[in-house]
Amino acid sequence: MTVDSSALPFKPDPGQFFHIRCAGTYSPFLRRPLSIYQIHEHTLEFLYVVKGKGTTAMTRIRKGDTLDMMGPVGKGFELYKQAETVLLIARGVGIATLAAVAQAAFQQKAHCVAVLSARTEEDLLAAEYLEEFGATVYKVTDEGGTSDVSHVKQLIQEDILPFYKIDSLYTCGSRRLSKLAQSIAFDHQIPGEIALEEHMGCAMGACFACVCDIQEGREKKSVRVCMEGPVFPLEKVVME
Repeated sequence: MTVDSSALPFKPDPGQFFHIRCAGTYSPFLRRPLSIYQIHEHTLEFLYVVKGKGTTAMTRIRKGDTLDMMGPVGKGFELYKQAETVLLIARGVGIATLAAVAQAAFQQKAHCVAVLSARTEEDLLAAEYLEEFGATVYKVTDEGGTSDVSHVKQLIQEDILPFYKIDSLYTCGSRRLSKLAQSIAFDHQIPGEIALEEHMGCAMGACFACVCDIQEGREKKSVRVCMEGPVFPLEKVVME
């Protein structure tokens, strides 16, 4: 879905999202948080999977319609200016969230290495888009029997880390892969960030429906994904 964003006073950051009203009625009542897929000079693009009433209603939006959007919301990714090679680890629609990181990396002449995971080959959203930005893409799928954590770990340790000096790591879309990314970042002392996906009510920090836990030193505390996130330092997020 491509939206005219020329009225925005500034460009959003990769990882930020918009809280979008799905239809012109009160059903569905709650908005849907969609991360930004592509950021252009005067347009924004959103990539979403049709799952329920909200996203089904969004498919009926037509060219020329006005969209009720609130945003950009939250804290986005910080792409380190000195980074020459970054590693992206994503599954499912989480790939859409990291696509904007690949775009930003390309613009600052950094190379992306991406591990994309999905149920099927057809579900590997945005793989070709990342390759257009010069990313080296590794695809793993459930149907191909290559998406289990042990295989992805082996892939990263044997086919990626020995050949690329990874300066930073970004992940989104799967708790299993996020835990793997967290351990790889810790073992190899790679700074990393994670975009968390949570169900939201207001996206303004009032309802506390999107709370997660982070570790600050010896203290574990609850934070709101919509306000303090959705992007957090990878080492701080508590993943049970």
